[in-house]
Amino acid sequence: MTLEDWEAKLDAVLADADRALEARWGGRWPLHPARPEAGAAANPRYDGLFRVTAAFTAGFGSEKGPGYLLRVETATLEEVPEADRTEIEDEAAALVREGLAREFPGRELHVERDGGAYKIHGDLSL
Repeated sequence: MTLEDWEAKLDAVLADADRALEARWGGRWPLHPARPEAGAAANPRYDGLFRVTAAFTAGFGSEKGPGYLLRVETATLEEVPEADRTEIEDEAAALVREGLAREFPGRELHVERDGGAYKIHGDLSL
């Protein structure tokens, strides 16, 4: 497996999580005026209420070491209550956890809090 293959699978997991969040939470807050409706773009990170991404970090100073920081952004100008934001992040982490198990069967991957953010860590080998 190449790095490109690994990240393509990860992107598919993130896109699925984005769509699931949209199905549950979409319409709860008005979209940012510059943001198209869900399903308008080829990639769900560019439309709808959510943008679910992950960025690699070497993990210096981290309890969990290297991994991918999971980021869930809400594309609205309205304030999202902290309780809702936490619930959305927790749900996104669970969706990503399920997706990783599906896309990388038998691989030891975890989605856990590392400081203030969720991190995908574990067997990141190619």
